[in-house]
Amino acid sequence: MDAIDQTEPLTSPDSRRWIALSLLAIADFVVVLDATIVNIALPSIGRGLHASTSELAWVVSTYILAFGSLLMLGGRLADLFGRRRLFVGGLILFGLASLAGGLSTSIGELIVFRAIQGAGAAMLAPAARSIVTILFEEGKERSKALGIWGAVAGSGSVVGLILGGVLTSSLSWRWVFFVNVPIVLGTALLTPFIIRESRAETTNHSVDYLGAVLVTGGLLAILYALVNAGGVGWGSGETIGLLGLGAAVLAIFAWFESKARSPVTMRWRVSRRSAAS
Repeated sequence: MDAIDQTEPLTSPDSRRWIALSLLAIADFVVVLDATIVNIALPSIGRGLHASTSELAWVVSTYILAFGSLLMLGGRLADLFGRRRLFVGGLILFGLASLAGGLSTSIGELIVFRAIQGAGAAMLAPAARSIVTILFEEGKERSKALGIWGAVAGSGSVVGLILGGVLTSSLSWRWVFFVNVPIVLGTALLTPFIIRESRAETTNHSVDYLGAVLVTGGLLAILYALVNAGGVGWGSGETIGLLGLGAAVLAIFAWFESKARSPVTMRWRVSRRSAAS
């Protein structure tokens, strides 16, 4: 089986689109899975790494913060530099961070690797959604594909709770991270043979870095406030201040985007033809 030439035009429905959908759904399944799989393992992680309750909370929160705050930037980069490229890059980053997380010797290391996992997830998730819309014709078939993709990915939260308990009790907490590695790296190896490269139809490939910083910073402030509110209180000055700061930064972002030449939020028309560089 040869890798698909990214210059190959797509003039008819891709015969491999349903196989491609399975790869995309599996990848997003793992992204959602990792938001919950560590929850059951937290007590075991705490004992193994001598971590406090507050430190353990960041094992979960850091992943969510990195993923949520970088998601919009990941979508923009996928449109500009190649959806398949960002998808594969995100899978590799996610897999390596999972391996490193399982090998962590301190809670600080684990928290850092969880942030890197979240960044990898923010690369691959929007790219996967875009690829699905390219592979399937608008209408009944695309709706069916998106339904399957969403159902498989969404089931990751439930499976994560069950699988986290099974792996922790039968092996060790480290396997809640190791289990990701063969799945995502195997998917990364298969993707070039199944999925064509595609980019947005535009001659302007510049990146709005200031806009990216603003939206990431604003979302990070709001997500941090929401995640940390249970500990410091919803009415605390920290929570209210961070929510206000995040809202203000996002308002500045919205104003800036209305005047930017290459706004982060710009969505380009999906093409049925791959656009190689």
